[in-house]
Parts: sequence; structure tokens; C-alpha cells
Amino acid sequence: MSNSEAAAILTTPDLTQALRAVRTLLDIAEIRDDGEADFEAMIRTPEVLAAVGQVVPDLEWWALAGQEHGSANAGDDPTRCLPIRVLNWSRPLELAEPFIAALGREPGVVRFDLDAWPAVPEAGLGIVSQKFAYLTLSVNSRDLYQDEPSGDHTVHVHVPPLGDNLPRVQWLADAVGGRFTGRVEMSLL
Repeated sequence: MSNSEAAAILTTPDLTQALRAVRTLLDIAEIRDDGEADFEAMIRTPEVLAAVGQVVPDLEWWALAGQEHGSANAGDDPTRCLPIRVLNWSRPLELAEPFIAALGREPGVVRFDLDAWPAVPEAGLGIVSQKFAYLTLSVNSRDLYQDEPSGDHTVHVHVPPLGDNLPRVQWLADAVGGRFTGRVEMSLL
């Protein structure tokens, strides 16, 4: 397993603004075929569970109290195990925005798997390989792991260790009208 550093470049209470930034960054990134996204969330209510289940009918989940209290693998009914944590990998990109909408006010994360951050010769930036090129939107949370629930949303760009890659982070932040906040989290990939 490898790590990347996820730099927060935009935090906003406006989900539309956060999604616009994500779309812009996806347009900048190199993505083969249709691309993939990974979904995570904490779900506390039957209403949100039903809405998310409409988007991703085969949810992978487990009870927040632990798998011994319920999980998809055990065939348990998730409504009887709330609150639950959802973790679904390699979903089509077109499910990302419906998943986010289904979350309502619940915290969640969508991580977009990119093939690369492209070279930007005029800015002196080389290519960042797929190993480190990711984009994450934290919804109703400021962090990657939903430990800081909030009323706003944060866009994170992933790069190799920040040192030499700070110009890349700043360039991506500028591209979406954001700014690097100095907040960086280690992300296990």
C-alpha cells in the first residue's frame, strides 16, 4: 500500500461550487476510459440509506459499532444496524454526483482515481503518475475520513510528498479559484 498527501485547496459551504471545482479538476486530469471513483460515508438514517441504496444497490457496509454488529458480508439488514459505514470501490464516475446528492447532510467522501496530473510545461510542472494522482471531495466534512463533520465541503488534490509538489498544488488551486490552505492529510491508497 502506498501513500499520497492530500492537500485541501477549496473549502466552501456551497456544494455546487465544490462540484464545479471537481469537474474542472477532472477536465484537467488525465483519465482513461470512463474513470472510477470510490465512495465512503457514514449513514445514520433510513432515509439516507434508501437514497444511497438507489444509487448503489449493492452497498458494501458494516455497522459503526463493528462488523460483529452487522455487515453486508453477513447478509444483515442495514436498516437494523444503523449507523453504518459505507465503503465502495471502483464505481463509475457518473455515479459520483448522484451518490453525493443522496447523502443529504451526512458526511461522505468521493475519491476520483486519475491516470495522472498532466505536465504543465509553461508552469514548470512535470507529470504526476497515477500512483499519486487522485482528487477527493469531502462532503459535509473537512477531512478524508469524516472525523470532522461540518456544514461545508472540501476539495483535496493528492500528490506525492508535498515538498517538490507544492507548485502543482498551488496551480490546481488557482485553476478552481481556491487556495492551498496549508492543511494536508496522509492518504492511504
